Amino acid sequence: MNKNVLILALCQGLITTGNIMLVTVTALIGQQLSPSESWITLPVATQSLGLLLATIPASLIMAKIGRKNGFTLGNAIGIIGILCAVYALEQSLFSLFCFATGLIGIAIGFATLYRFAAIEANPQNPSRAISFIMASGIIAAFLGPNLAIWVEKSFPSINFSNTFIALAGLYILAIILLQFVSFSRTPLEHDEGPSRKLKTILLQPKFIIAVSAAMVSFTLMNLLMTATPLAMHRHGFDFNESAFVIQWHVLGMFVPSLFTGKLIEKWGPVNIILIGALLIAACILINLQGLSHNHFLFALFLLGVGWNFMFISATQMVSSTYKNSEKAKSQAANEFLVFSMVTLSSLSAGWLESSLGWQTLNFISIIPLTIIFIGLIYYQKHIYNKPVSIS
Repeated sequence: MNKNVLILALCQGLITTGNIMLVTVTALIGQQLSPSESWITLPVATQSLGLLLATIPASLIMAKIGRKNGFTLGNAIGIIGILCAVYALEQSLFSLFCFATGLIGIAIGFATLYRFAAIEANPQNPSRAISFIMASGIIAAFLGPNLAIWVEKSFPSINFSNTFIALAGLYILAIILLQFVSFSRTPLEHDEGPSRKLKTILLQPKFIIAVSAAMVSFTLMNLLMTATPLAMHRHGFDFNESAFVIQWHVLGMFVPSLFTGKLIEKWGPVNIILIGALLIAACILINLQGLSHNHFLFALFLLGVGWNFMFISATQMVSSTYKNSEKAKSQAANEFLVFSMVTLSSLSAGWLESSLGWQTLNFISIIPLTIIFIGLIYYQKHIYNKPVSIS
């Protein structure tokens, strides 16, 4: 793997470490500061909203100022959000904390484009480039939850504010590493033929099924992952126990990246998406069977593996549906569609878990999973093997 992909992977690993720290503490902070149980996951939702609002501008901005400047800008916005979060926590200001997580979400929105930058750095083998970037999350799986626990034990403070100070350090380190990346900008005019309308790109069957798979996998993963610490806390588990479960979930999300690319090359992206959907179904079934620590642990681990298979495969499929001259608007549309649903899942996770209960939330999750599974079977049987041109 070339130097640029390696540095991008390190940057992605740092951002993902920060994301896992946020997953570990944000819902718990919501429990402490929110005016009612229905708003517990509002800070998670505003983070997802910030990510959603960044998806389209981030792609277009990077098309103008380049990947390096774009990623640096995103991290700078994240640091401003972190400073706001620290002040909000010290003053117990729930509304300001939600605004702060929104700014951090914008930074994460810029960072979601690391996987597309990796494809551009290694266009000969896109699935392996994506896998290498995603594999950086293995570091985050160990570092994220443990860093959150260590910071709170070593530097005790009210409302986890020191966790956000550590998060700022990760973002600053990512900015430093970015300065060593050399991005080659491919002129748009190198593509033959005119750029197609966005509607034409979006209506391609391959684009539709890929984005749908990414939407379902990320939405269900985010919904169940966000609700799990709340459900565990409600059933008597402490912070360290929920952090351990999140750690294994993140391992499930990223360890398979070491071989997901090879599996896609061997069996094709559609088959790997189907396997991922079955693994998420297994997660839901385990959650419906009981509320022990092992139930939460094994279920969330399978959820991570299923998401990995579905999301990496879907990203590889999407990247083959547009030309270089169409990448900014196509990637923006993909990110907007995926993370609009992730935002809704973040906003509803607290309400669903507190109002309907953990098992009902899992039961509802079966519906979109079944729909995408049927859609994938139809696509594979009737469309997948037909020749498609993007010219």
